[in-house]
Order: sequence, then C-alpha cells, then structure tokens
Amino acid sequence: MRVTHVITRLIVGGAQENTVATVLGLRERPDIEVKLLSGPTLGREGSLESELAGVPGLLQIIPHLVRPLHPWHDGLAFRRLTQEFRANKPDIVHTHSGKAGFLGRCAARNARVPVVIHTIHGPSFGTFQSPLANQAFRRAEQMAGHYTTHFVTVADAMTQQYLDAGIGRPEQYARIWSGFDLQPFLNATNNPAFRAKLGLAPTDIVVGKIGRLFKLKGHAELFEAAQRLIPLLPHIKFLLVGDGPWRERFESEVQRLGIAKQFVFAGLVAPADVPSYVGVMDLLIHLSQREGLARALPQAMAAGRPIVAFDIDGAREVCLPNETGFLIPPNDLSALVQRVTELARDPALRIRLGDRGRELVSKRFSIETMLREIEQLYR
Repeated sequence: MRVTHVITRLIVGGAQENTVATVLGLRERPDIEVKLLSGPTLGREGSLESELAGVPGLLQIIPHLVRPLHPWHDGLAFRRLTQEFRANKPDIVHTHSGKAGFLGRCAARNARVPVVIHTIHGPSFGTFQSPLANQAFRRAEQMAGHYTTHFVTVADAMTQQYLDAGIGRPEQYARIWSGFDLQPFLNATNNPAFRAKLGLAPTDIVVGKIGRLFKLKGHAELFEAAQRLIPLLPHIKFLLVGDGPWRERFESEVQRLGIAKQFVFAGLVAPADVPSYVGVMDLLIHLSQREGLARALPQAMAAGRPIVAFDIDGAREVCLPNETGFLIPPNDLSALVQRVTELARDPALRIRLGDRGRELVSKRFSIETMLREIEQLYR
C-alpha cells in the first residue's frame, strides 16, 4: 500500500507532530510505503524537518506550497502535487491543514488517486474570522469535501462543525485521538533544579500555557486575568511555552502592565523537552479561540496536572468539569480567575483532578492506538 501525506509546513505544533508521528509509525509496517510532502518551514515557530532527515526519501519539500494565499505559488504547488501523485501513483493521499488540505485534495482528484483522506486538526472557518474570510474558507472546504473519501477528526466537535457546514456525510467521518508518546509525560516531575533554572521559586504556583505567541491563542485574556490574580495570589507565576511573531508584542505588554516579573517566556521548546516544562507547572490553562483539540491538554493531564480551558471546539472532550479540570465559557475572565484561584489554594484538588486526568489520557491518547486506528481506516 502506497500512502502519501501532504501538509503545509512542519513547524513545532500539534498538527505537525501528529503527522510526523503518523508517517514515522506507519513506515514501520512492512506492507505500507509512506511519503510526506510539505511546504517549506519558515518563521520563528521552529521546525520538525530534522526528525525526518534520517529517513531517506520520506520527506520531500514543495517550495511553492506556502501558507498565505498566493495565486502564483498556489497554482505551481497544485501542478507539482499533481505531478507527484501521477508519478508515484499512491493508493491513498492523506492531507493535513488548510492550504495543503485544499490543494492536495484537488490535485489528488486531478491525478485520479483512488482514496483521499483529510484530517481536520482544527477548524478552517468560523466566527474567529471576518465574515468574508469565513464564507470563502467554508466554500473552499465544501468544494474539497466533494473530493474526499473520508475525514479524520481529532475531536467530535470538528465532525459536528463540518457536518453542520454541509461537508460530507456522517459515515465519512472517523474520530481518531491525536496520540503522542505518553511515557515522558507520565514520568514528568516537579524538578526543583529545573524550576530554579527558570527563575521559579519552590513556593511559586506555576500556571502554564503552551502555544504559539500569536493572535487567537488567548494571551490578551491571560494578561487581563493575571492583573486580577496577582493581588490574590502573590506567589503566582505564569510560564509561557512557545514562540511566534508576536513575542516582542507580548513581552512589551507585560512590561507596560507592570506584571513582567510574574511571567517567564520560555521560548521555543523542542517537543522532547516539553514534559520537563509541564512537570514544573501546577496547572495548565488553555484560552485559544480556535483549536481542534490542543495536544497541550492531554499532555498536561498525562503529567497529572489539572487543566482550565475555554469551552471551545474539542476542549470539553478531555476537560471534564471537576473531574480533570474546569471548563469555562469563552472569554469569561471572572470564571478564569475563580478557577485558577481555587486550584492554586487547594493542593488536594489539584492532585485529585490530576490523577483522574492521567487515568483518562492513558486509555485514549497513546501513539500506538492512533496508528492502529489509522491503519485500520486505510485498509
């Protein structure tokens, strides 16, 4: 069986880590031949290309497959993808992300690939966009949906959003959790030396946030909530893991607000090092305005850390109220302050929620389970 995956870029991010883990895992199957086509990885969000460098022929870069809309580049990328599919004759083309998902599925149809699968890692359209952009991306997904044999979603919420938009039929969807290597998170510890290295005192309550430093990730809401939390919790610290084009803007903002001493900008962290950072957190918050199901949530749960999340997209499928954490209405900063304060002041509550989260994630999010379900779908 020949399978070609297509993704827009290989930055350090959930969709990209999922895709890399999938192609590396599937290539171990003796009767599956896997190839990954990706656009170039540019910018400050890091790159996962090195994780594939040791496997000859696995990764091929398509220079014109770029994230921004660009008619000239997009046309050349479509032509190149069509040529690749016609030359390699894959049995399955499996696409990821918005741009590669659209161009890849159109090219697969043009090349008459028998089976086309698309993974919805997060919504390509929604109220987080302008009305014009929402309409344009919705129509693009509806068009590409006609060329899709089957959809994989990382959360049931994504399935419902796309069905509500008239994309596909229920029997075309399979929800497959985005698995990851559980063991490093299960073994994560609150290492005093590592805390000290980050400038965190043993008595600090560390609220973690993992994500790109960019719009729609909830940093503005965090900064506003932090101004209310700091007087209530003098030992609170906020650990931000990730980088992005808005880092300087955010660093300037906490300086302007006079709360810079309570914030640690860890910067870009390699996926293998994330468990160490999660280990020194007392809880994790997720305030993104759009996300299929952020990997940071099950990763924190695997480390036994409670979570507080806006009730957006797939968050409610792992953030179970008063069981693994607290789910709060989007942009309800009073509820955010209340729940963070409650967890900060109650170590026993943190342990109870953390233990239940670890139990739930261990059953659902192993990489072996993900690979088995993807292979079953292919066959």
